Amino acid sequence: MKTWFAERIGGKDFLTQTAIYKFEKIKRLKRQVLQTGADILDMGIGEPSEMAYSVSVETLGREAGLLENNGYTDNGSEAFRAAVVDYMGRTFAVQLETAEVLHTTGTKSALAMFALACINPGDVALTTVPGYPVFGTHVQYLGGEVYTMPLLESNAFLPDIDSIDPKILKRAKVLLLNYPNNPTGACASIEFFQKVIVWAKKHSILIIHDAAYAALYHDQRPLSLLSLPGAKEVAVELHSMSKAFNMTGWRIGWVCGNKTIVDAYGYIKQNTDSGQYLPIQNAAAKTLSMPDLNTATIARYKERKDALLNILNAAGFSTRDTAAGFFLYARSPGVISYRGQKLTFASAEHFSLWLLENLHILCVPWDEAGPYLRFSLTFPSANDASFFQTLTTRLQTLTIL
Repeated sequence: MKTWFAERIGGKDFLTQTAIYKFEKIKRLKRQVLQTGADILDMGIGEPSEMAYSVSVETLGREAGLLENNGYTDNGSEAFRAAVVDYMGRTFAVQLETAEVLHTTGTKSALAMFALACINPGDVALTTVPGYPVFGTHVQYLGGEVYTMPLLESNAFLPDIDSIDPKILKRAKVLLLNYPNNPTGACASIEFFQKVIVWAKKHSILIIHDAAYAALYHDQRPLSLLSLPGAKEVAVELHSMSKAFNMTGWRIGWVCGNKTIVDAYGYIKQNTDSGQYLPIQNAAAKTLSMPDLNTATIARYKERKDALLNILNAAGFSTRDTAAGFFLYARSPGVISYRGQKLTFASAEHFSLWLLENLHILCVPWDEAGPYLRFSLTFPSANDASFFQTLTTRLQTLTIL
């Protein structure tokens, strides 16, 4: 009998695959813990937990009531592009033309489309681990090869592009970067971006920079790769309304930069979807036009970051500070003492499941480049002081050895 499923998703074995991945393990254990009546301190959420800003919601409601907005938008509205151009100039000192901007229905779908636009069988895409796997997954779907570079603390969680095998480099077509980074919280320096631009030109490699968290710098001006000389010759950048403006689920963002690559993305997009609902684009455009709209949100993330950093380090975790975004990244302990017992953990995943089951603290483990734990600053909380006091009390029951 013929199988209906492509080999890229398992072929005839698609319906019988039994592997359980870490996020599913965490979800299942979380449900079990909640059934006991326990209160979980949930720092695993990787998205804002607050409502979108009132200007976004009110504009959406008003625009949705207009008949002329009820139709397909294909590759987007000129008004949204113009709002992006103004926002990028004001926020990042990036000078763009509207022809260098296209809307996305989120970074996830855009990364999949970039794979379709760029990858032929046998091509190599350079990515980092740990990281968001969508682009690499689609590269493999298309017969390409993914070459991963570990993000190591010893290199400030930046990829070591000088260590790439020359044979791999010769076949490489695309480099995917993400800064400020998820999950490490690391921020790229101007010097690193400058080096990557020169390197990309030398080796004819396209840079796709996922800048979903770039607007969330705590104390300094946000940094865009495209603000540096020569970047637009070799790079495009993806931005999201989800992270910086609490518009999670609205599925609106943009790609900007090299016009030829933006056009290639647009060609794939027009054969993939019919564009985001125009009232959502108009609400996003209005949101982008409001200077300093998210200042209070950023200040809250910084306040939470400072408090959580102190608590984790006081508990014995080795935790790296971050200048942007809403994640803290801590090395996962291999051995702890708990209630008179010495406990050993083989991985960050092992420890995180123990932490959830026993102390009712939820974080996300990463083991691809050493055992680490990601703590999110977007946790739902009516009283941060109470949240952090509870966290401190629970962590005091263990000792990291």
